[in-house]
Amino acid sequence: MSIIAQSTICALATPVGIGAIAVIRVSGAETFPIVQKLFRGKKLADQASHTIVFGTLRDEDGGIVDEVLLSLFRTPHSYTREDTIEISCHGSAYIIQKILRLLIQNGCQMAQPGEFTQRAFLNGQLDLAQAEAVADLIASDNDASHRAAIHQIRGGFSKDIAQLREQLIHFASLIELELDFGEEDVEFADRDQLRRLINAIRQTLQPLIDSFMLGNALKEGIPVAIVGPPNAGKSTLLNALLNEEKAIVTEIAGTTRDVIEDTLIISGIKFRILDTAGIRTTNDRVEAIGVERSLEALNRAEIILKLSSPDVASTEFEELFAERVGDPSRVISIHTKADLSEESNADLAISAQTGQGIEELKQRLLDRVNQHRTNDTVVTNLRHFEHLTATDASLRRALNGLDAGITQDWLAMDIRQALLHLGEITGQITTDDLLENIFSKFCIGK
Repeated sequence: MSIIAQSTICALATPVGIGAIAVIRVSGAETFPIVQKLFRGKKLADQASHTIVFGTLRDEDGGIVDEVLLSLFRTPHSYTREDTIEISCHGSAYIIQKILRLLIQNGCQMAQPGEFTQRAFLNGQLDLAQAEAVADLIASDNDASHRAAIHQIRGGFSKDIAQLREQLIHFASLIELELDFGEEDVEFADRDQLRRLINAIRQTLQPLIDSFMLGNALKEGIPVAIVGPPNAGKSTLLNALLNEEKAIVTEIAGTTRDVIEDTLIISGIKFRILDTAGIRTTNDRVEAIGVERSLEALNRAEIILKLSSPDVASTEFEELFAERVGDPSRVISIHTKADLSEESNADLAISAQTGQGIEELKQRLLDRVNQHRTNDTVVTNLRHFEHLTATDASLRRALNGLDAGITQDWLAMDIRQALLHLGEITGQITTDDLLENIFSKFCIGK
């Protein structure tokens, strides 16, 4: 793809605030001439790409604004595939604003959110799925979300989509050819072979579609609800998992009145632990609100730690729990206060007092996540999930049409739709509204 001629833009690429160093990024056709107007040091036009030069930046009157290092990247060997200079200056807010003002006075425009990455996409440096992963990488706060973003940026997900699309394009072209010879009633596309291909593609799509729940959880943190009757040891377990006194613990039933949330990182995977109010029928208005919030937490939890205790009656809780939780696969049943009694039918016996079972519980949480991971590609983006689902629906219609003996034009329509949705994932097919929506969510400077 050829380089797209655009205005030269600039923006602060490091976080706002006072620090030792700040980086201002400049990109566009006039990058080198504009920066040279301000720079005193080596002649930039004579310097090779991927070199660093030292010098000073001067204001209109020739006064020194700052001593800087310039990192030089010549087209097409830069992030945007345009001429790019990154100015490393001191992190004074005054210096940063002064340099940006001088750049704008000499021909730059302030970059919009995500405009550098948008240019990288428009200039063919990244496809759209890779560009979106840049924002995920910046936002990653644990090893799992970081790995997923890196895999996508390096083209792993895009490669999977491209392979699916290439397989369909061949048959799509044959069916389109049949339409050109519609009056002669000829078939260029072998229907049995097409049926096998569609089934094979759907088998590849399904793990990607199924991975979205895991991928979204890895990105945002996997919600884990600790639930049980009052005084079953929920807050004690939260404190034991976090290794800190996060929640108040007393012998008084109903101490926890609201959902308390904190994060726990286990082997690079983030879990959002939700400590809930004890679930029971109560006339206390405040406690009743807490109980309802506990029941709501059950609905949004990927994993439910269902607590029972040898010294707490749980019949009422069991009834309320059964009404709300239909999928037992989300539940890990835990017998607490195992130092008092270990007799239980639960999956795991623990004691927060002695530490028994805490490390095993962490491993079980980790195992629950890993059992859903089928390959390196995990879908973390809702837009991608929606297009994958729509692709599968189009292929399913095509398959049903083949069984029903539909005409080429209807078959071609379903395959076109499948190709359209696959193409929109990686950006082979885009609209201005789509691009604006995606890149407006980026930070300025990226």
